[in-house]
Amino acid sequence: MLELLLIVVALAGLVWIMRREAGALPALGLLLILGALGIIFGAVTVGVLLWLGALAVAVCGLPTLRRRWLTPRLFAAFKKSAPKVSETERIALEAGSVAWDGELFSGRPQWQRLLDFGTTQLSEEEQAFVDNQCSVAAGMCNAWEIARTRADLPPELWDYLKREGFFGMIIPKRYGGLEFSAKAQSAVLQKLAVNETLMVTVGVPNSLGPGELLLKYGTEEQKDHYLPRLADGREIPCFGLTGPRAGSDATSLPDVGVVCRGKHNGEDVLGLKLTFEKRWITLAPIATVVGLAFRMFDPDGLLGDTEDLGITCALIPRNTQGMEIGRRHHPIGSPFMNGPIRGQDVFIPLDWIIGGTEMAGQGWRMLVECLSVGRCITLPSGASGIGRYALGWAGGYTRIRRQFNLPVAEMEGVQEPLARIAAHAYIAQAAVMQTANTIDHGVKPAVPSAILKSQLTEFQRNMLADAMDVHGGRTVTLGPRNYLGIAYAANPVSITVEGANIMTRNLMIFGQGAIRCHPYVLDELAAKDNDDLPAFDKAIFRHAGMVFGNAARAFTLGLGIGKPSVPFDEIAAPYAQEVARLSAAFGLCADAAMASLGSGLKKREMLSARLGDVLSNLYLTSMLLKQWHESDNVEHEATLLHYSCRTLLHRAEQAFIELFDNLPNRALATTLSAIAMPLGRRCHKPHDRFTREIAHAVSTDSALRRKLIENTWNTQEAGQKDNPLARYNALLADSERAEPLYRRIAKAYGKGELPAEALHPEQRVEAAWEAGLIDEDDAIFMRRFEREVLEMLSVDDFAFDAFALDKESVVWHDTA
Repeated sequence: MLELLLIVVALAGLVWIMRREAGALPALGLLLILGALGIIFGAVTVGVLLWLGALAVAVCGLPTLRRRWLTPRLFAAFKKSAPKVSETERIALEAGSVAWDGELFSGRPQWQRLLDFGTTQLSEEEQAFVDNQCSVAAGMCNAWEIARTRADLPPELWDYLKREGFFGMIIPKRYGGLEFSAKAQSAVLQKLAVNETLMVTVGVPNSLGPGELLLKYGTEEQKDHYLPRLADGREIPCFGLTGPRAGSDATSLPDVGVVCRGKHNGEDVLGLKLTFEKRWITLAPIATVVGLAFRMFDPDGLLGDTEDLGITCALIPRNTQGMEIGRRHHPIGSPFMNGPIRGQDVFIPLDWIIGGTEMAGQGWRMLVECLSVGRCITLPSGASGIGRYALGWAGGYTRIRRQFNLPVAEMEGVQEPLARIAAHAYIAQAAVMQTANTIDHGVKPAVPSAILKSQLTEFQRNMLADAMDVHGGRTVTLGPRNYLGIAYAANPVSITVEGANIMTRNLMIFGQGAIRCHPYVLDELAAKDNDDLPAFDKAIFRHAGMVFGNAARAFTLGLGIGKPSVPFDEIAAPYAQEVARLSAAFGLCADAAMASLGSGLKKREMLSARLGDVLSNLYLTSMLLKQWHESDNVEHEATLLHYSCRTLLHRAEQAFIELFDNLPNRALATTLSAIAMPLGRRCHKPHDRFTREIAHAVSTDSALRRKLIENTWNTQEAGQKDNPLARYNALLADSERAEPLYRRIAKAYGKGELPAEALHPEQRVEAAWEAGLIDEDDAIFMRRFEREVLEMLSVDDFAFDAFALDKESVVWHDTA
C-alpha cells in the first residue's frame, strides 16, 4: 500500500510541477524526499527507483551537469536536423510583432495580457465620418449599374471620395490626411462593403501601396510631394508586385532594374533601366503614380561592390516614357479598376526609389513589414462588412417571404443557414475590430493577419452562399433589384488576392507562426547560427520544460482537473478555459510535429494546415470572448456567443483529430491523442435550440439584429440609390402587426369564410375587410405592407437582346 501511495504522490507531484513549469529543482526535491521516505518506512524498491529518477532529473535538469555531456550532443543533432532558414524567410519571420498569438503558442495563455489591449470607441470625428460620409458614398451605389452599365463607379462618387479624403485615411493630418485609427479604417470599409467595387477602391490606397510605404520609408522630399496629393485624390496610387510568373512567391519576381546612367529632364543622371510586366494590379488603369517592385542589379559597380542588390521599390509617375498602362482586366463579378502594367527599358532616376538610394535592396523587408497591417484591415473588413449586409438582407427576406402560410424564416431548413450567417458575421466583426485594436496599441500582427485574411474571407464565401440559398430565385436573377448576386460572384477575388487562401492556410499560418510565435524556436535557431552552446542550452531546456508542461496541462485539463482561473463572466469563462486546454494541446502537438518531422514539415502542408486551423480557431474564439467581455450585450446575444464559440472549438478539435489520423509516426499520434483528448471529443456542435433562437432574432426587429447590422448603410435618404436593407428593416418593424393579421386571414380562408378564388394575399385582405374580419385601419395597413412585400420579392426582366454585346449576332427565335 505504501509503495502505491508513494508512486501516486510522486506522479501527482510531478504533474503539478510540470503544469507550473517550475523547473528541475522542485522535481528533484520531491523525488529525493519521497525516495527517502520509502527507504525509511520499508518500501526500499520504490525508494531506490525514486532516487534513480532524481538522478536522471539532476543530470538532465541541472545546467552544470547537463552541459558537460547532454547539451553538446543535443546541439550537434539540432544543427543537423533544424530547418534551414533563407534570408527571405528570415526577413519575413522578423517582420511584425508577436502578441496574443504568442500566448496561444505557449500553451498557457495569460488572458489579462489580451484584456490589457483596452478597446476604445471611435473618436467623434471618426464616428461622424462613418455615419455621414460613408452613408453618402454608399448611397451613390447600385451594384448592377456599377457592374454592368458603367463598369466603374459614378463620376460624382469618384469626386466625393477624393473631396472627403477617403483615400487618405492612413495619412497624417499634417499632410492633409484623415489620420484615422485602424479601428476607424475597418469601420469605414465594413460600411462600404455594401458594394465590392467601392470597398476595394477605397481599401487599396489605404492598404499595402505607395501611401503606407512612403509613410514608413520615404524621404522627407518624397513625403512632402506625394502624401498631400495622395490624401486629396490628386494622385491615385497602385502598387505593382504580382506578375505572370510571380504570384504567391513574390520573391521570385523576374522584373529587373539595372543601374546605369541616362537622361532625365535633359540632364545626365545615375538611374535605373527597368524592364517589367505586372498583372492584376488594382487601380492600375487609372493610377497616376505606380509603386513598382523589381530586382535591382548593379553590374558595372556604379553604387558599390554588390551586383545583386535585391528587391527594391520605386515610385513612377504614370506619364513616364516607356511605361504601358491603362488597359483593364475584368475581375470576376466586380468591375473594380484592375489591369496590367508593362515597361521595356524604362529609365528612372535613383531618387525615385522609395526612401532613396539607401533603401535599394530593402524592398522585400519593406513589403513584409507593411503587409501585416494592411492584410489585417482591408479584406477582413470587407468580409465582415458584407457578412453583416448578407445577414440583414437574408433575415429580412426570409421573414417577409411566405410559403405554406408562414414566413420561411420559421422553417428549420432555413434557420440553419440564417444562424450560420449570424455566427460568422458575429465572429468576423469581433476578430477584425479586436485585431485592429491591437494595431492601434502598436502591434504589427504578422500571424494574425494571415489568420484573418484566410479565415474571414472563407467566412465571407460561406455567408454569401448561405444568403444566396435562403433567397432562392430572388438573387439568382441579376438586375438592378439584385443586391446580393454580384457580391456573390465577386467573392473569389477576396479568396485569391493578398496571399491566396490555399497558400496562406497551408504554408503561412503555422509555417510562420511555429517559428515566429514560439517562445523558444527563434532563440534556438539564433544559437545554432551563432554556434552559442550556452544560449542553446538555456533555450532548449526551457523549451523542454514547456513541452512537459503542455503535456501535463493538456492531459489534466482534458480530464477536467485544475481548470485555470479566467477573467470572464460565467457565460464566457467555460470557453476561455477550453481555449486554455486546447492551447496546451496545440503547443504540445506543434512541438511534436516539428520534432518528429523536422525540416520535412515544410513539405507536409496538410499537417501544417491542420495545426494552423487549430491556432486560427483558438485566435478567433479569443477575439470573440474579448469582444463579449468589453461590450454591452443584448437579448439573445448570449445564445449567439454559445453558438459561435461551440462552432469554433468544434472546428479546432476536428483539426486535432485529422492531425492525429495523419501523423506518419503512428505511435506518436496515438500518444498525442491520448494526452490531448483523454476522454474523447468535448466540444460539440451547437444545439438546435440555439439555431432556432438566433434565426428568429435576426429575422425580426430585435436588439440582436440591430446590434449585428450596426454601422452598416441602413438608412434611406432622399436622392440616394434604393437601400434594400433599410426597406427590410421597415418591413420587420411592421411585421409584428402584420403577422397576427396574416394568421387571422389564413384561418378564415381555410374555414371557407373567404371566397375560394381569393388566391392572392391582396385579394384575401380585401375579402377579409369586406367580411368584417379586419377593420379599415388594418386593411389600409395590409395594402401598404403587401405592396412593399411584393416589391421586395420582385426581380428584373429585360428585352430579349439586352445581354448581347453584338446585337447583329442575336438569333430571334420567334420568327413572327
